[in-house]
Amino acid sequence: MSLLLESLLSFGLNFAVAFFIVRYIYYPRQRKQSYVMALLVLNTVVFFVMGLLNQGDIGLGVGFGLFAIFSILRYRTDTIPIREMTYLFVLIALPVINSVSIIARPQAFLVANTATIGVLWLVERGWGFRYEKRKTVTYGRIDLIRPEHRQALLDDLQQLTGLPVTRVSIGRLNFVKGVVDLKVYYDAHSLNAEDDDLSLEDDSSES
Repeated sequence: MSLLLESLLSFGLNFAVAFFIVRYIYYPRQRKQSYVMALLVLNTVVFFVMGLLNQGDIGLGVGFGLFAIFSILRYRTDTIPIREMTYLFVLIALPVINSVSIIARPQAFLVANTATIGVLWLVERGWGFRYEKRKTVTYGRIDLIRPEHRQALLDDLQQLTGLPVTRVSIGRLNFVKGVVDLKVYYDAHSLNAEDDDLSLEDDSSES
């Protein structure tokens, strides 16, 4: 097999794995173009950099310099949530493995990629786990924040938000305006995907 065909085959297999992870595991829960683009482009660039290193077309010092640049890159916009950072690490690590193993060690390629996809698939679907989500709301009935009124507070919040509220933590109180900031925790499994999309903006990624 010629070098060109090997390179095309290796790139195609690596990109197919990356595309499957992004499109069918990551994307259904976070449909932001910037993240999708960053994950796929970084995966592709790292794969070709590793390919050049493996073939000896560039010096080892240049390779270390490139990865040093990657290591100090910072996105100057919002802080990247932990979920996106995890996918970013996975899609940078996989081409490092694949650039070596696709042709030379196909068994290692198959095991590494299948195991990674399987773990991501299981974790994203929460099999064996029951998660809470959190939303921060400004609440106007400060008379209900007393401990003896806790159940009445939960019932009122559930009626107002339409969420299956399980617990509440009290934040900043403003007696002048008569409001309080509440962190409302609810059972994510009790909602359909459509219901959750229509509910208040989730801020659980900040925890």
